[in-house]
Amino acid sequence: MLLINAKNIKKYYGDRLIIDLPELSVFEGDRIGIVGNNGAGKTTLVGLLTGDILPDSGTVDIRCSYSYISQLDVPKIKSISSEFASKLNIPEVYTETMSGGEKTRFKLATVMQNNDTLIIADEPTSNLDIEGIEELEKTLNEHKGGLIIISHDRKLLDSCCNSIIEIEDGRIEIYEGNYSRFIQQREERRERQIFEYQQYKREKERLQESMIQISEKSKSTRNAPRRMGNSEARLHKMGGQSAKKNLDNRKKAVQTRIEHLEKKDKPKEAKPVHVDLSKGLLQSRRIISGEGINKSFGEKVIFEDAEFLVGPREKLALVGPNGSGKSTLIKMVLSDEGGIKKAKSAKIGYFSQNFEILDQSSTLLESVLKDSPYSETYVRTMLGRLLFRRDDVHKRIEMLSGGEKVKACVAKLILSDNNLLIMDEPTNYLDIASIEALEEAMSDHEGSMLFATHDRALIDRIATGLLIITGKKIVRFDGNYEEYLQYGSRIKKDDSSETLAVLENRLSILVGQLASINDTEEKNRLEQEYFLTAEKIKELRRNK
Repeated sequence: MLLINAKNIKKYYGDRLIIDLPELSVFEGDRIGIVGNNGAGKTTLVGLLTGDILPDSGTVDIRCSYSYISQLDVPKIKSISSEFASKLNIPEVYTETMSGGEKTRFKLATVMQNNDTLIIADEPTSNLDIEGIEELEKTLNEHKGGLIIISHDRKLLDSCCNSIIEIEDGRIEIYEGNYSRFIQQREERRERQIFEYQQYKREKERLQESMIQISEKSKSTRNAPRRMGNSEARLHKMGGQSAKKNLDNRKKAVQTRIEHLEKKDKPKEAKPVHVDLSKGLLQSRRIISGEGINKSFGEKVIFEDAEFLVGPREKLALVGPNGSGKSTLIKMVLSDEGGIKKAKSAKIGYFSQNFEILDQSSTLLESVLKDSPYSETYVRTMLGRLLFRRDDVHKRIEMLSGGEKVKACVAKLILSDNNLLIMDEPTNYLDIASIEALEEAMSDHEGSMLFATHDRALIDRIATGLLIITGKKIVRFDGNYEEYLQYGSRIKKDDSSETLAVLENRLSILVGQLASINDTEEKNRLEQEYFLTAEKIKELRRNK
């Protein structure tokens, strides 16, 4: 069943061509992800397909009912059934006092309730915690009709989509398969472009060399040798003119071939940058540690006798539902509150969404260079890797977009003299290309790192382990998010799983303490606790 048919669509903003779409047909069962840099025209394309935006040329034929999830618009339906309210843990009636996550869940509930043929969603994961994202993913996968989704969540695009539309400089490219397949095809296309450019360059150089040789040969036919008489010279000249004409014709033919070569632009190459932090790395075995952590706001208890440990060069992702205490724990770490300790040699770089580390009155380059031990050339290269181009470095901080400010903060943190990075939701406001550039920068950082995020792909790529806030405790899991899901029975709400996870977290803490303590009496006490804890874990595993 055909749901949408669009032909010869063009949309301009001023003189700029935003969308150039020759044809697109959306059928029932199509699950399309739309990707592109911020400002590329993703939301404009969706607006054209729904009829909310009129094209400057072309036609759009919409043949089905659809539901639209937008982060900016208030839902048209203000109440939902008790069934969906209970399933998504939200009120039955929409109010502006809801949290961002509750508003998103409410919009999702209205879509589920409507049961329309086509679902269109614009950044539906915004403000959702990981549990909310997974619920959204499950709902979209259960939908049997069509799906068009704009998202920066690569895991969601992998799970829900069977084709990807990429928008770049107004051009539309359609790829079959999910996001991972799109990345593979895009890389294959890049390799093909590199090959074609090299072929073009070699052929052009060959033809140019041929022209030079023809020109040199043409010059040698102009003058008669001095030993010739006048009559011989005249004959030579006549023959030379004929030969020169032939050579000039050959030269013109070669020039024409050069002009008719299909020009191939050189693909852009990202310059590799490695930030050498080896001299400033923390040598302590306990970079951040906390024992007996308690925190509450009024009657709401956030942490109760919790504990955790971050070791050298570890990159730990802090995860948990909205409101579980991730930002609270980060603030406690920064202020040494509640028994939390940091290594004395720790130099902390902290990223928050208020961009306080940036000087709003300076340029991007000036702000990042300030307090950085690296040269201007080095800083420019890193900014280039974070997709700041040429004159972008001279933009004033106050003129940058939200996404650009995020990348500027990350650049400043990494290029400063920091050996411990603490980051709270660093991928907010970023498009996929910028998230991937951020991942590269975080991956290259050799110091310790603690970061809170709902981006599952970022966790899989960067994290060496997880700190999971659950049941007012902080549970450690050594592995990435996929491995955590596979072993998720540990964190289920039954008492034995909860106890097992807490005990294993305690065992990890004890290992770090035993490696760093010198006092014999205290070491004996910790060793005894270690063996008792290990025995309890074995017993629980036998009984599961």
